[in-house]
Amino acid sequence: MKIEVATEDVKDAGRKIKILHLIKSLGRGGAEKLIPETALVHDQTQFEFHCLYFYHQDTNIVSELQRAGIQVQLIPSGNLGLFFQVNKVREFIRTYEIDIIHAHLPWAGILGRSVGNSLKIPIVYTEHNTWERYNALSYWGNRISFKKQDVAIAVSNEVALSMRLNSIWDPYKRGERMKLKVIQNGVNTDAFVRIQNQRPIATGAGYDLNTISGEIKVPDGQYQVIADLKSSLTIPAAAPVIGVVAVFRSQKRLWLWVEVALKILECCPETHFMLVGDGEWRRRIEAQIRKSGKESHFHLVGVQKNVVPYLSLMDIYLSTSEFEGLPIAMLEAMSCEVPVVATSAGGIGEVIQQGVQGYLTSIENWNELSDYCCTLIQNPELHDSMRLAARQRVIDQFSMKRMVDELEQVYLEVLGLGN
Repeated sequence: MKIEVATEDVKDAGRKIKILHLIKSLGRGGAEKLIPETALVHDQTQFEFHCLYFYHQDTNIVSELQRAGIQVQLIPSGNLGLFFQVNKVREFIRTYEIDIIHAHLPWAGILGRSVGNSLKIPIVYTEHNTWERYNALSYWGNRISFKKQDVAIAVSNEVALSMRLNSIWDPYKRGERMKLKVIQNGVNTDAFVRIQNQRPIATGAGYDLNTISGEIKVPDGQYQVIADLKSSLTIPAAAPVIGVVAVFRSQKRLWLWVEVALKILECCPETHFMLVGDGEWRRRIEAQIRKSGKESHFHLVGVQKNVVPYLSLMDIYLSTSEFEGLPIAMLEAMSCEVPVVATSAGGIGEVIQQGVQGYLTSIENWNELSDYCCTLIQNPELHDSMRLAARQRVIDQFSMKRMVDELEQVYLEVLGLGN
């Protein structure tokens, strides 16, 4: 039995449009975080959100999706096992009367196209990275099935270009089904605001400081400002802080991040460095820092559900990535008035205007990043100008409201309800 979209039912005042987010895992990456963050801004009187994921991680963001009003369900599976979950996903869609599948990243995209085409419901796919960075199996599965969707969304112009160059079939061929649209990532600029005074909000909840790892644990759901966070991390009050929020994986090249930090200490010896996040590279990064003899200048604070206090301690956001889509963490830092010094990986170069909100180098010339950081540290007026320009850039061009408005228009268009 084929399911057709009940367009007339959707038009009824009491009928919400039901969106199913399909994603392989719910770790703390940028693609995953966008699902709850956009849901909080969407008009939930018009849209109802569900999420299916397949790979369980202990440090997932399920609770954040649920707090955002998203109904979440796990169907346990590995990569290749996803091909055997088609019937379960199809049954889920029938049961909950889903109107649109919105898949994220290649594996979920392949599965979503298979399920959506058999049920004849619209398929929206968001690509968060350039295709050249995927392994061969992900790349070819994505490429071969790519035309079997209604709209492909790229999070940056560079991602869109890679999709155009790598598609076997011309996505703009007349009469074909798929459309390609660039919707750049956005940030909730009302939520990501720099905390000017790190004094606690009276919530009745305390915090625990693990003095061995330096990780400060904030109770779930508490958005309190941690008292004297800088002091708790043993960072001198007047010390400049350079930081990053990242999953510790090879893409981020954090071993180069540490090399840049050590070079910065040669010109600005009072500087401290904060890494927010975790991942497979953590032990190697810790070993590299120990070997340098500069451990007291580095602070690995682990995964943080509320990063605003940590972003508020940063004076510079430093990124050494080899490739990116459009990093959410960087936009969040900019919204918190943190200028950026980064390699021009992926969509970073579409956000940062050289010498306005920060500085960029080529991916190969990462060793130039230290000079730019020292320039900002040693020129307070320049830093002040760039931090304000960073937030204004996000407000003007990369707000969550703008992103959600564009997504909602896509949803309405694939249902035949657009303007």
